[in-house]
Parts: sequence; C-alpha cells; structure tokens
Amino acid sequence: MNNFKIAIIGSLLSSFIFVQCNKNTKMMTDDSTMTTEQAVLDNWRSQAPSPGKAREIEIGDYQHFTLDNGLTCIVVENHKLPRVSYQLSLRNNQIMEGDMVGLVDFAGQMLARGTTTKSKADIDNAVDFIGANFNTSGYGMYGSTLKKHQAELLSIMTDVLYNPSFPNEEFDKIRTQTLSGLEAAKADPNSMIANVDAVLNYGRNHPYGEVQTVEAVNKIDLNACKAYYETFFKPGNAYLIIVGDISLEEAKSVANSNFGSWKNSAIPRIEYNLPEFPKSTQVSIANKEGAVQSVINVTYPIDMKPGSPDEIKATVMNNILGGGIFSGRLMQNLREDKAYTYGARSSLSSDRLVGNFKAYASVRNEVTDSSVYQFLYEMNRIVNEPVSQADLDLAKTSLAGSFARSLESPQTIARFALNTFRYGLPKDYYNTYLQRLDSVNISDISAMAKKYIRPDAANIVVVGNKDNISDNLLQFDSDGKIDYYDAFGREIKLDIPIPEGLTATKVIGDYINAIGGKEALMKVKTMETTAMMSMMGQEVTISSKYKDGDKYAMSMSMMGNVMQSQIVNGDKAMVSAMGQNQVISDPAQLKKMQSEAELFSVLHYDTDGTKLDLKGIETEGSNNYYKVLVTTPDGVEKTQFYDVKSKLLKKEMASETGPQGEMTITTEVPSYIEVNGIKVPAEVTIIGAAPMPLKMKITEVKINEPISDSDFSVE
Repeated sequence: MNNFKIAIIGSLLSSFIFVQCNKNTKMMTDDSTMTTEQAVLDNWRSQAPSPGKAREIEIGDYQHFTLDNGLTCIVVENHKLPRVSYQLSLRNNQIMEGDMVGLVDFAGQMLARGTTTKSKADIDNAVDFIGANFNTSGYGMYGSTLKKHQAELLSIMTDVLYNPSFPNEEFDKIRTQTLSGLEAAKADPNSMIANVDAVLNYGRNHPYGEVQTVEAVNKIDLNACKAYYETFFKPGNAYLIIVGDISLEEAKSVANSNFGSWKNSAIPRIEYNLPEFPKSTQVSIANKEGAVQSVINVTYPIDMKPGSPDEIKATVMNNILGGGIFSGRLMQNLREDKAYTYGARSSLSSDRLVGNFKAYASVRNEVTDSSVYQFLYEMNRIVNEPVSQADLDLAKTSLAGSFARSLESPQTIARFALNTFRYGLPKDYYNTYLQRLDSVNISDISAMAKKYIRPDAANIVVVGNKDNISDNLLQFDSDGKIDYYDAFGREIKLDIPIPEGLTATKVIGDYINAIGGKEALMKVKTMETTAMMSMMGQEVTISSKYKDGDKYAMSMSMMGNVMQSQIVNGDKAMVSAMGQNQVISDPAQLKKMQSEAELFSVLHYDTDGTKLDLKGIETEGSNNYYKVLVTTPDGVEKTQFYDVKSKLLKKEMASETGPQGEMTITTEVPSYIEVNGIKVPAEVTIIGAAPMPLKMKITEVKINEPISDSDFSVE
C-alpha cells in the first residue's frame, strides 16, 4: 500500500475518532456545548478537502534498439492487458506537394488498398477476422490487436509495407471521393476558414500552407504515389513503436523477423524556414454568399516545439483563455454574457516545424464585428492582467483529468514514447507531467500570455457574406484594407472595373443570346430531360418534362422504382413520395413549384417585376464572373454568377430554410450541351442540400417533341 492511500485512510480514521469523541462528549454536556460542537462539525463538512501533492504517474519507461537496416524500434511494456500495438512513423518532415497537393494522402491510402497477393477486401476481412485495428497514412501505419493475434497482424502490416500493388480501380475511387469532398468543402465554412488560415499563417512556400484543389487532385497520378512510397518508406527514415504486452527481448525478435529484411537507402533532406509572423492585424474574408452566420478565427503561427519548457505553462494559460473548459473566458464572454454564439474557444498547439494559436467561434452576422472586438479584448486582458488563483486551479484540474483519460489509448503512449526519443526529452517527462502541471503559478501565466498572445499582430479571418460584414470589420485592419479569398485560399480581386455602360440587364441579355437567343427560346414549347446521379451508392434516374410554360413533371427513380415525384399543371400541384400523393394547397409552396415549371424564366425578368443588381466582377481560380443579385417579385434573393468570357450562367446561390435552419444552396453548371440550337446544362452540381454534393449528368435532352397532357395529371 502506498503512502497516498495511507494518508487517505489516516485522514478518515482521524475524522471518525473526532466525531465519536464529540458524540461521547455531547452525552455528558448541556445543550449549548452540543450546539458549539455541531457548528464545528458542520463547518468541517462544508470545507472541500485540500488537494494532495501531484503524484508521479507510472506510464512505463521506453527502451529502444536499432536494427541493422537502420529501423529505430521503441518499446513500452504494459502487461495489464493482453494487447499489443505497432506504429510505424516516418521521420521526414512534411514534403512540399506543389501542383499535386494531396499526393501524400493518396499514397498513404493506396498502401492498404491492395498488395500483390491480396485485394482491399482481403485485407479488410483479415483485419476484421482477428478483431484488429489497422490503418495507413502517408507518414506510416498503425495496427493493434490481442497478443494472441500478433503474428497475423504483423503479416498483414508487412505485406502492405513490402508489397503494395497500387491498383488503378482503387486509385480512381480515392480520386472520386476526394473530388466529392472538395465539392462539399466549397460550401463548408469550417473547411473554407481552415484553407485561408493555412495560406495566411504559413504561406504557400511552406507545406502547412498548401491547399488541396480540384486542379491539384486531377494532376495526381499513380506513378507519383509510387515514387513517394519508394522514396520515403525506408527503415532508416522510420520509427517502429511497440506498446503493450511484450518484453524487450520478444520485441527484438519480432522486429527482426518482420522488419529486418526491409531494404534501406538514403532519402532527401527536407528542411524549412520558420514562416514569417504577422507584424500587425490583418482582416481577411472568405466570401460565402447568402451566409447568415460568420465563422471567426483570430490566428497566427507560434514557435513552440513539443516538449518545450513553455509547453505546459502555455497550455494552462490557453485553458484559462478559452481551452477545453466551459469556464474559459472566451466562452463566458461571448456565450454566457453576450449570447453571440453557442461556443467560443481557443487552441494553442506545439509542432516540430511551427505551431499555431487560434481563437474561434461561429456567430450571427449582425454581431460579427462585436465578436471580433470581444476576442481581442479577452486576449489583451490575459496579457495585461494577472489571472486569479481560482481560474488557475480550475484550468490545472481540467488538464490533469484530460491527461489521465488520454492514457487509456495505446496510441497516446506510443506518441509519448516517440516524442521522448525524438526530441531528447527526459525519460520521466510524461511520468512527471502532473507534478510540473501543479507547479505552474500566476506569474508563469502572465509570462506565457505576454510571449504567445498577440492581439496586435494576428490574422483575423472570417468566413461570411462580405456584403453584410465587410464595412464593420474594416476597423480592425491595421492598414484599413481587407483581403478577400475563395474557398481554397486563393485571393479574390474585387477591384476589377466593370466595363462602362454594362448593367445587370445587359448581362442577362448576353446570357440569353449565348444559350440560343430570345426568339429561339420563345419557340421552345416542350422539353424532356433525363439525368443520372449517384446517391447512397445507388444510381438514381431523374426525369423532367416541361410543357407550355406552366406544366412540369419530375420523377426520381432508383432500380426502376419511383421514389419521389412532383407535378405542376397550371394552378394545381402535387408531390408524391413512396406512393403517397399530396395535393399542394399552401399558396407559397404552390407559387414556388409554379416557378419551377418555367423553362426560361430569365425571359420574363424585364416584365414580371424581378429586380436585378450588378454587384461587380469576382474571380474564382483563373475565371472572372459577373455577379448579379436577383430579387424575385415576392422578395426571394438569389445571387447568380455569369462567366465574363462565355456569358453563360455558371453558378447560383440562394438561402433556404431546412430542418437544420437557414442554409445556403449552391447550384453549379460546369458545362453545357447544344440541342436544336439551344444550350442547356450538361452537368449540374447541387451543394448544401445534402451532406455530400449531388452531381447530375444529363444523358438525354428532347426539345419540341410531343408530350402528352396526361403526364401532368394532378389528382
């Protein structure tokens, strides 16, 4: 039994004796004495026990050895459970991927997609059969299992390591999935702000500042993936961290028999200069048309390596400002006091190349500038005012609890061992974490705040509707000039001059001419289209029919079964789902469906009361677009983007109210096809209506061919 347990038992015994003595004394005293003793006892009960001294935690010392081929092996014995884990981590710094950003991730995924003897399904089945965990990345692989299945797990890992086959069909799947994710990222404010943060904090000449784009993904090929694997997956460039129910001698035997034949060779040396830190505050906006909320990041890079003498003290400081605890100052200010947001937090992270600080929240449009002010206020306050002892104690208690919970993960233990070895930390660095955490004092917090919190030299990045937030944010920019970016961190030029005499009406007129001309469009009486779309792994067919400008029928079917349909016939409309019909009686819904029946609504903009406003010229990638705000007669707004060169409508954005509240729906038209002299969309992508983008490919278009009125029957 250790001294800690003895101290607790001793304290309990003392309390028991004290209470028993009081009871005996009360039996022999008068009521006034009993009252006094009761007061003493009540006072004792009301006091929280004093915290004991922080204890040293026994995580387990690591031991290491190096194989003849240069592979460094780190072993942490833990015999509490019959489990073992193997983590292979490359040593090299992150590489610059250039015009193929995403290459390393592709290569890492491809490792587990097939070997010369096994398919991806074979690998997955083998892992599942032994109840193991296994994954690969561009910087290594990880596997864990019960000790009795260790040999099977290592057989899988070494097969993947030595014999990846890089199958074409799996590569195509990864590309398709990645491109789909990028489509969704264009409308996701958190992805947008992460991209802009990366560019501003690290710059495009640093690997952390590279941003994945559609163009980059389309340039990645299998040969580049193979070249990366063949260059960097070398034993001299790797650590093997073994954690669990294994002895040092067994680990040496296992490592030699499974990884000793791995061939070594030299790899390129990769080093980077520290990114330039901001010298003043700079406001940058990633524009999101129609957004009703703004996402705010106040961020900048910091120079802090893992295991730095500052790391624990700076982490406590950040916890007080806005770390993981609800009582953080940012949360209490912006949520509890001001009600600007559901949550406001901050993070401060170390990194072997360059760390970063970030304070962040999502807020309502109308309080975007006020929220930025409060972020800067709290950052200034922690720099200039000492924190209270109560705040300090709460932050340390929270971190101690988080640290203890993290020890349940073998990957955490592996990371601790690797950090200790890689950065030359004392072997008891993590064992004595709680003691060093407990020693942090108020003066340490002040010193860390002055060193790492920079309210006067930060990147203030906001994703939101620039038309609603720009003017009020200008006050925070040191130079009085806001920079604008697209979803992928590419700067947008807003000062491109509009050609003299150009109006929104002229832009619409040019579009009408580009798709066939008003006279030809007026002669279109019927149109029938068929489109294909993938949804939940199934092919979906969408059939649409238009007639006479007031009749519309759409059906969506999967495997020959109609899932959903809607019909508009003049002043009647009906929707159907799973065989159940509903005639539309709500005037607003009916009117919306009637507008969908119009083939070319742009032809009536000049007569139906639609308002047009040319908002300027915006860039996206290498293309320029006329931005036109369209307001329908009933007040619905949508923003349309017309390609300056082709005059074609390429994108439309509109806000709609869905189950999760207000959302922005983006409809993109990547390409057009010409049928009977009329240009119609060949592809349509809808972003924001579902968790992943909906991509439709038009497979058939019929113009002015007979369509029966019975197809528009509303019952």
